[in-house]
Amino acid sequence: MAMGKILSSGPILLFLLYLVALVSLPADAAVKRYQFDVQVKNVSRLCHAKPIVTVNGMFPGPTIYARDGDRVVINVTNYAQYNMSIHWHGLKQFCNGWADGPAYITQCPIQNGHSYTYDFNVTGQRGTLWWHAHIFWLRATVYGAIVIMPKQGTPFPFPQPYRETDIVLGEWWNNDVEEVVKQGNKLGLPPNTSDAHTINGKPGPLFPCSEKHTFAMEVEQGKTYLLRIINAALNDELFFAVAGHNMTVVEIDAVYTKPFTTQAILIAPGQTTNVLVQANQAPGRYFMAARPFMDAPLTVDNKTATAILQYKGIPNTVLPILPKLPLPNDTAFALSYNAKLRSLNSPLYPANVPLKVDRRLFYTIGLGINPCPTCLNGTRLSASLNNITFVMPHIGLLQAHYFNIKGVYTADFPDRPPQPFNYTGAPLTANLGTTLGTRLSKIAFNSTVELVLQDTNLLTVESHPFHLHGYNFFVVGTGIGNFDPAKDPAKFNLVDPPERNTVGVPTGGWTAIRFRADNPGVWFMHCHLELHTGWGLKTAFVVENGKGPDQSILPPPKDLPPC
Repeated sequence: MAMGKILSSGPILLFLLYLVALVSLPADAAVKRYQFDVQVKNVSRLCHAKPIVTVNGMFPGPTIYARDGDRVVINVTNYAQYNMSIHWHGLKQFCNGWADGPAYITQCPIQNGHSYTYDFNVTGQRGTLWWHAHIFWLRATVYGAIVIMPKQGTPFPFPQPYRETDIVLGEWWNNDVEEVVKQGNKLGLPPNTSDAHTINGKPGPLFPCSEKHTFAMEVEQGKTYLLRIINAALNDELFFAVAGHNMTVVEIDAVYTKPFTTQAILIAPGQTTNVLVQANQAPGRYFMAARPFMDAPLTVDNKTATAILQYKGIPNTVLPILPKLPLPNDTAFALSYNAKLRSLNSPLYPANVPLKVDRRLFYTIGLGINPCPTCLNGTRLSASLNNITFVMPHIGLLQAHYFNIKGVYTADFPDRPPQPFNYTGAPLTANLGTTLGTRLSKIAFNSTVELVLQDTNLLTVESHPFHLHGYNFFVVGTGIGNFDPAKDPAKFNLVDPPERNTVGVPTGGWTAIRFRADNPGVWFMHCHLELHTGWGLKTAFVVENGKGPDQSILPPPKDLPPC
């Protein structure tokens, strides 16, 4: 009867009821819903047209907007010929690995014609993150920004910008990326490097046929702009600069930093950096530019992507000025830039660095050569942690752990390498075989972990950006050469180290990270250079459940894709 009354009272009452319902919802608990249609679309760049996999026909894909405290529900429907899974890079997914996205780690992929809903809460995070395909090399075109605003009424801990812009750095291949990779795998060699770098999917006018494929942002004299910079490239660490303008770094990987001013930034695949730029120069057109950093003797796509920062009222006929980027092999800049990164560590945003360590891990990063009867030279390049090349399972590791399915993985990943050696001495070119296995490391709930990642000169030294799913960690130390457990810990920064989800291990050096294992589940840890991930430079942590409420893995959703 009451319902009938409401219905017969007309639209006004319904609208009032709707307003009451809105008011009664906590302001910080909105539900943000998105529909992601994974579909193939023809796109033209560099005088070449080709079909690419996109989300909603967009390249890059749509930006996800949310607030700290929101619930985000993203239904992904796969219309492409490839299996698909999407990772929400940097979101912690408390007890909810089912929404994390890496194929065969936390889920089986979404098959053609099927859907899966990623349903997760954003808790205690704000800033710039990103999303990308997490299967094969499909993230070459399937990626986009995630912008998390602070809770309503909470200001940024830096001057409020007038406007903000996403700057998503990527790579472009003229040929079908999956075919390029297949070709490389067949030969047992690295696939061809990309044909261009891109800024928001566009290479800029230094490339052929690209005058119209140039991203431009308009600025007004005297105003301050926030650039949310994301490195979505597959294999290249990138320098980025704006001609004639300094940048003030205020956030990395969605964690506020102590602000510092720089002419250029260095950003590894998987990382994000927020900078403030003041439009305080002579009105004109200025190039923003990105090109790779590589200080090892390896081939990269060394071409420069450009976009334009254009003052209001300046005609397009004015030629832009190019910025001075560091040289491609400028190790000194890379080390000094990373040394300036510090957590804000304020009362509102403390750096809760674990001071006591329960579990010490030491992982060597190596390249190797394994037999491959079908490859060109009878061998294939591979990569390993502690000499173990990770073999992907055929069902999700999280399912295997949750449902106690035997025979999928072993929880015996070693805490240190099988044999100590002079890790960064002369190049090692003998005994380059690795052990294959799906081996994970089991971590007790709420224990504190210190992990030292050590680069090695197996074949060659190289910089490796490592990403840990499900967690942020503190980068307490880094150095060149071999880690010295007797001397180096004394130099650790345990007060305000940078807090990140992806960290570069320097070429021929080491990085030490610490985190508290307070998020139960199976969490992937891998090099974010797609080439090395494919070669086996990855593992996962099985973090056990705790005893209290909200300390256990949630049950899997009903629509989890079947294996």
